[in-house]
Amino acid sequence: MRDHSVSVDTSQSPTGLTFAPNFNVAVSFIDRHLDEGRADKTVIRNTTGEEVTFGTLATMVNKAGNALVNLGLNKGDRVLMMIKDAPEFYYVFFGAIKAGFVPVALNTLLRAKDYTFMIDDSACGAVIYSSEFAEEVEPALANVKTKPAHAYCTDSGDTTFNSLIEAGSDQLPPADATAKDDCFWLYSSGSTGTPKGTVHSHQDMVVTSQHYGVDTLGVTEDDVCFSAAKLFFAYGLGNGMTFPLWVGATAVLFPGRPMPDNTFDTIEKFKPTLYFGVPTLYAAQLQALESRTVDFSSVRWCVSAGEALPADVFNRWKIKTGLTILDGIGSTEALHIFISNRDGKVKAGTSGLMVPGYEAKIIDENDKEVPVGESGRLFIKGGSTAKYYWNNPEKTATTMVDGWLSTGDTYILDEEGYFVYCGRDDDMLKVGGIWCSPFEIEAKLIEHPKVLEAAIVGRADDQDLIKPEAFIVLNEGEEPSDELKNELLTHCKDGLARYKYPRWFNFEQELPKTATGKIQRFKLRS
Repeated sequence: MRDHSVSVDTSQSPTGLTFAPNFNVAVSFIDRHLDEGRADKTVIRNTTGEEVTFGTLATMVNKAGNALVNLGLNKGDRVLMMIKDAPEFYYVFFGAIKAGFVPVALNTLLRAKDYTFMIDDSACGAVIYSSEFAEEVEPALANVKTKPAHAYCTDSGDTTFNSLIEAGSDQLPPADATAKDDCFWLYSSGSTGTPKGTVHSHQDMVVTSQHYGVDTLGVTEDDVCFSAAKLFFAYGLGNGMTFPLWVGATAVLFPGRPMPDNTFDTIEKFKPTLYFGVPTLYAAQLQALESRTVDFSSVRWCVSAGEALPADVFNRWKIKTGLTILDGIGSTEALHIFISNRDGKVKAGTSGLMVPGYEAKIIDENDKEVPVGESGRLFIKGGSTAKYYWNNPEKTATTMVDGWLSTGDTYILDEEGYFVYCGRDDDMLKVGGIWCSPFEIEAKLIEHPKVLEAAIVGRADDQDLIKPEAFIVLNEGEEPSDELKNELLTHCKDGLARYKYPRWFNFEQELPKTATGKIQRFKLRS
């Protein structure tokens, strides 16, 4: 077998990572643990009761890779995965990579029309899906313009993909690759429109696992990781799979929909040391904690990403649980978090400081860097950023510019070096000639004890001038009223610059979101 190794030494390179000329990332994440004596250690604990050791994982990855080889796929063919958070996700994902194919993990909450688009867009060679998602996947397969050569359910039908895995050989040499070769895709969440196939290389999972997982969060072999965010989501892929695999830790997988009670049950039963959530879930959990006591004694850190974490949620969680939430910002294009709070350096209401191995700049509409304290568009650079968007050269050209990635977010760098989120570039409002952050107004509304969630968009008044409009989800048991509108209006006027208060208030049962918890403000504007 050729080398396929990666060395970690900050004295030898600026990023601390050096890759062998021939580098298939499955070797570092799967095979390496056998050489390092972890064959009998548990790597996966499924809440359904199944447990998998590193030795079994290596065997099953080889068998899954051979199952794909036996289908007659060509090197580089895409393998679309609509697979629940369970061991078979690991098997198919790394089996495909080791065999020289390109896994594409899809959001398992999508509908048939979304899958139809992605199957056609990717021109995939195979589709592998869990039976839970058959009602949406199978109509999509029937409606695509060009049917993939192979489609298998993992656990249902005349021939299941699990049965093909079991029949596969347990020996699989890693396909030749380099650190920069195409390795896997993720489709962007579609918070601003049609999802885009985001192409990542073999090195990207190593970069995020080392620079965020180890260097920033401090993940070790002794940790137990539980991510409420799912594996199909870039954030969840790191939390629930690549970080524990990189250091030899253990992952707890929960295949269902994360809700306050079932996440609490999982924490109490499986005793994770690291818990990964999203702001909307933390807010819902805080509401549930009003009537339930939860044992969080095993948890060392809570982590949040997906959307910026309001300072009020951070503070209330700290008071209620005694735990600190480390908020950060990442993206599908960067694969994981590139700016984050961390141990000893936490500032509520900010995304934190730069993660090692990444650079950032904040620029104005003339592409000039703005002074400290002024808002602008955030660009980042780092070793995990995507190579390009599949089938979308125009968007690639505007997003990936001279080695820099346009995040699509507006930020301020404060005097202490912390990055402060203002909103998506296309969500920013100009009110009275002054740029206004929707997130700042939302954070103020969430501070009100009757408000669970809030979203702000721009709306033209009767003079065709843009003003903030609020969409609000109330806490359980609260009812909309004119009196409450006046309360919220006063609350905003007292706590914000006078021009920033919402002119209209709408009370909603829920806000439109992506499956990863990002509010889709463009739907509120339509």
